[in-house]
Amino acid sequence: MANIFIYNSSLFREQNKSYSTRHHSEQVTPINISPPPLPQPCPTNSTQHSSTRPCPTSSPTPKEAPSKKAESKSLAKKRNFVETIEMQVTLKNYDPQREKRFSGTFKLPTIPREGLKCCVLGNAAHCEQADRIGVDHRSVEDLKKLNKNKKLVKKLAKKYDFFLASNNMIKQIPRLLGPGLTKAGKFPTLLGPSDDMQEKINEVKSTIKFQMKKVMCLNVAVGNVGLSKKDNIVNVQLAANFLASLLKKQWQNIGVIYIKSTMGPPQQIYF
Repeated sequence: MANIFIYNSSLFREQNKSYSTRHHSEQVTPINISPPPLPQPCPTNSTQHSSTRPCPTSSPTPKEAPSKKAESKSLAKKRNFVETIEMQVTLKNYDPQREKRFSGTFKLPTIPREGLKCCVLGNAAHCEQADRIGVDHRSVEDLKKLNKNKKLVKKLAKKYDFFLASNNMIKQIPRLLGPGLTKAGKFPTLLGPSDDMQEKINEVKSTIKFQMKKVMCLNVAVGNVGLSKKDNIVNVQLAANFLASLLKKQWQNIGVIYIKSTMGPPQQIYF
């Protein structure tokens, strides 16, 4: 046990004469301080440990390295659909009200969106061919049942992304359906008698369109996250070069270009 000695000196007071002649002896008072008790081990039997205080544990250890959960957060989340990659363009030094508005289509080497839904407005031969490859189709009799009803035509246009029509059917569409498909921007593409239907569908899916309207921003789908990096890069380069060829001052009319996936952040590639 450790001993701590406290030294108390004599106190002299001048006011009291009795204390002036007498000397106080110095006293040394030992004080015993015992070390703190050691922690008792936690009882093995739960009935012996009546206290509600938890058992003492070991000293806290430093935090572990980031686990797999932290690593997974840094990775992109898996989606239940294939994200589309869009090219977003902002123009400059261009007045859409004074200058001529442009429009152009270009076929990309790789299909950017495989999930586009097609409907064939065809004759008997084309309807039979569409049935074999699993594509929706409508005959003349089916279109007559709509009776130019605007709501039904609008519903038909909303259900599909694009339409193909036989040579003899495409002339009857304005009379059978009215201007509904034209207003929706989905007027059918001609399907010739000797054309391969599947190739024609893939051709329409891989075709992009740039059309200048009242705003100075354009966006078009140029790929998806399921394609390889090389295919996406080639599609973006070809689409950007084609857009520059439509402009009066070409690249001098392009302000910035971004690429963005459906759920991802935008990435600036030209400024």
